[in-house]
Amino acid sequence: MLTCDDVLPFRPSRVLVCGVSGAGKTTLVARMSRLLDLPRYELDALHHGPEWTPRPKFLDDVRAFAASERWVSEWQYTSKGVSEILPPRADLCVWLDYPDRLVRARLWRRTLARSILRRELWNGNREPNIWRLATTTAPEENVLRWQTKTRDVWRERMPGHEARFPHLRFVRLGHPTETERWLERLGR
Repeated sequence: MLTCDDVLPFRPSRVLVCGVSGAGKTTLVARMSRLLDLPRYELDALHHGPEWTPRPKFLDDVRAFAASERWVSEWQYTSKGVSEILPPRADLCVWLDYPDRLVRARLWRRTLARSILRRELWNGNREPNIWRLATTTAPEENVLRWQTKTRDVWRERMPGHEARFPHLRFVRLGHPTETERWLERLGR
């Protein structure tokens, strides 16, 4: 596994960004899209239909962009079958393995801002009212509880992913400062 100080020996054309909720996957995907001039596909927008209902064509849409030669996206929705589609086609995976305390603070700020501002996220959906989040205990309906439930998933599964996808180059970034250094190097 590469780190922020290792030279990437190729120019990636199909990139996945993984990490726990709130790590900054979507933000990094957007930055890499601009930096590498790659089409960006946001899985949340493909998955969530109106009223937060899963879109029936989600996996078809994922298959369609995965079949193309150039893209960048988040690696999430693993329980929905995404791991059977995207990693076999990707050539680079960037793992945001930031400290739990940092990611938790980011997720709280993001969730609070989205709840207060009522900004549309995907397909007419908005973050639930903060009071509803405070009373909802099901992780599938509460991003804060979801993060708590899944915070170690990538750390536990990464050795298996490396073995399962030997063609895929992995870069582990342990802090936002490492991400900045890595992006600066990648942009040269």
